[in-house]
Amino acid sequence: MTLFCMILAGLLVAAVLLFLIAGWQQRQAEPDARDRLNTAFYQQRLHELARDEAEGVVASRAEMERELTQTLLSDVPAEKSLVTRQSSRWILLPGVLFLMLVSTGLYVKTGGYSQLAAWFSVQHDYPALRARLLDPAAEQLTPEELARLQLGLRTRLQQETGSADDWAMLGRLSMVLNNTGMAGQALERALQRAPGNIGLQQDYAEVLTRSPDAQDNRQATLLLKALLRHDRNNIRTLSLLAFNAFEQQNYNDAISAWQSMLTLLPAGDQRIIMVQRSIEQAKSDAGQQAVKLAITVELAPQVKNSLPPNGVLYISVSDGVSSVPVAVRRMPLSRFPLTLTLDDSNAMMPDRLLSAQHQIQVRVRIARDGSARPQTGDWFGLSAITAWEKHQPLTVEISQQQP
Repeated sequence: MTLFCMILAGLLVAAVLLFLIAGWQQRQAEPDARDRLNTAFYQQRLHELARDEAEGVVASRAEMERELTQTLLSDVPAEKSLVTRQSSRWILLPGVLFLMLVSTGLYVKTGGYSQLAAWFSVQHDYPALRARLLDPAAEQLTPEELARLQLGLRTRLQQETGSADDWAMLGRLSMVLNNTGMAGQALERALQRAPGNIGLQQDYAEVLTRSPDAQDNRQATLLLKALLRHDRNNIRTLSLLAFNAFEQQNYNDAISAWQSMLTLLPAGDQRIIMVQRSIEQAKSDAGQQAVKLAITVELAPQVKNSLPPNGVLYISVSDGVSSVPVAVRRMPLSRFPLTLTLDDSNAMMPDRLLSAQHQIQVRVRIARDGSARPQTGDWFGLSAITAWEKHQPLTVEISQQQP
């Protein structure tokens, strides 16, 4: 910051000096040029008087020469010229002040001073932010602080060669901030300094799996398979390989990697449920599952005589936790008891399939006006939250009324 301010001050001083030199020369040149013009005019008038006398036009030449000489002395006084030059120095002072104010104002307005000040602030805060990141007991950094830390680390690495840990930190920060381009470049630098580091290779492979470039995805596959040959029981390598294969729609490879993970995860590990759901999602996307839910809808005695003539039946299936349905089906009223089926074609969203659920809850509602939004007085039935084995049917009785 000090060096930058010194450079700016030097440039401003140079501009002021140029202004003073130009103004000084101009101020001194003005009286000199005027004196020369007056002297030239005086000489010309003397020649004219001599010519006029020779022609007999002028009779009192001596008197007229004295008048011309007096006029020249009045126009070119030595003492007055010196005073003029002395006073002209102070006339330049307002111009100097104006130049300094305008230059400073224009830089503050258009020179990116606020961004520069923020950058210097980041440089000042960088050591403290890095210390907080590395301290497990310290308060977690906010996304804005992570971005400031990343900028400070990038600046430091531009000034220094940096170690593998420094470049790895920049790569991981960039991954957190979703800057995959910078993350890939930083991790490449880190691998150049520590080519045998398995964790860095996994981080780099993760960046490649996130890339929208198919070539990067294929490179990630090759790298992960090489890592898997080195250690077939590495859960993170298997997880990255499965995700990368799933994103490339290589469902069989993804299922195989996830199934290998299931054999390695300890009993009770929370990741088991997530992996099982991922396997079912992959099987469903690959067309390897044809899961159908059979539902039987019955009416309570008090409902049979209250059916609206133009009512609509809504059947929705949820996971019992989220209020957003997994699958929905709409159909006109018919005879009861009614048996119907739902499958993945009735899914509300492609990433939440019925076949991927492990527990379900079924809600059946009779809409009197056909509205998808529940109305006061609508009859409905709700099943219990049931662990779903992908084959057992469910029975729901419509017996309650919407308050």
